[in-house]
Amino acid sequence: MVVTGLLVAEVNVNTMCELGSGSVSLVSMAKRTLGTAGVRTVCFSYLFIHYALLVAYVARSSEILTNSLGIPLLESATLFSLAFGGLCYFGSQRVIGAVNGFLVFSIIASFTVLVVVASGNIQWSSLLETNFAAAPQSIPIIALSFVYQNVVPVLCTNLEGDLSKVRKAIVLGTAIPLALFLVWDAVILGTIPGFAESGTITDPLQQLRSSNGTVGPIVEAFSFLAIGTSYIGFVLGLTDFIADLLKLPSGQNKPLTYLVTLFPPLVLSLLDPEIFFKALDFAGTYGVLVLFGVFPAAMSWSERYSNDLEAPISPIVPGGKLTLSFVMGGALLVIFSEVFKDIMCSYKD
Repeated sequence: MVVTGLLVAEVNVNTMCELGSGSVSLVSMAKRTLGTAGVRTVCFSYLFIHYALLVAYVARSSEILTNSLGIPLLESATLFSLAFGGLCYFGSQRVIGAVNGFLVFSIIASFTVLVVVASGNIQWSSLLETNFAAAPQSIPIIALSFVYQNVVPVLCTNLEGDLSKVRKAIVLGTAIPLALFLVWDAVILGTIPGFAESGTITDPLQQLRSSNGTVGPIVEAFSFLAIGTSYIGFVLGLTDFIADLLKLPSGQNKPLTYLVTLFPPLVLSLLDPEIFFKALDFAGTYGVLVLFGVFPAAMSWSERYSNDLEAPISPIVPGGKLTLSFVMGGALLVIFSEVFKDIMCSYKD
């Protein structure tokens, strides 16, 4: 994921230089390097990722609200969508920023408390358990957890195309959540005996709640806060993207774009309340690994080795065609293996 982020930065800065623009989007990068087909695939993948994750967020948050407030799923899902969607629709940038800042602070606080409380029951021998057969199915979720490439164009613009600063920001910005994920994984795998050996897809938060009754309310709060801040970001990003895609006039885009953004995830989450893990898996496999796995390498390949394009800057990712082939091949291998698995599961059903 670090490599694909650096590839996006490389193509972005080259595109800025060629177009003479201080800011270019993923769509502009795809159009320059891969043509119309690339633009269509980027647009489809972008929409797919956002809708899949919004469905997952609504499904999970409604479950939390139903368990906490004792209200039906329909009411809890509608309440969550109206509350956070209404904040995005009616709130100013200042208000949204303040609310999001409060949510992020609360997430950090609840995460710290959760780790401290749960780590008291860690069985260090459990951290030595292994199940390599279960590792491949975790790749889509790992990729989804480290999605940041969509903000790399903004990063390049803010840092004025200084690739040394961009490289440092990407590496450090990925290392920090990696450290947090490792801490979190240690807590989960260390406090739930036999969890690593099961090989089945289970909810680690539910397992943690059942093994330690003290952390129940903390887990619920942490989950809801994390979903809330993610939901705000994805709603804002998707509404802006849809408005640009439909070329709606300024001032007339809000009602339609918010309806198109909020309503489908609400309906899908209610049709299948157990869709949370399915949506995450699909977003990671068919969205993230295409848009931020295959595409960065494909754009870089076209830019570096096409006679029709110029690359003013030297490549910041070494290895040439070997590295690009490894990135594309690895992503495609996971995608096709998941497609095969889904087909076989459908056949058995």
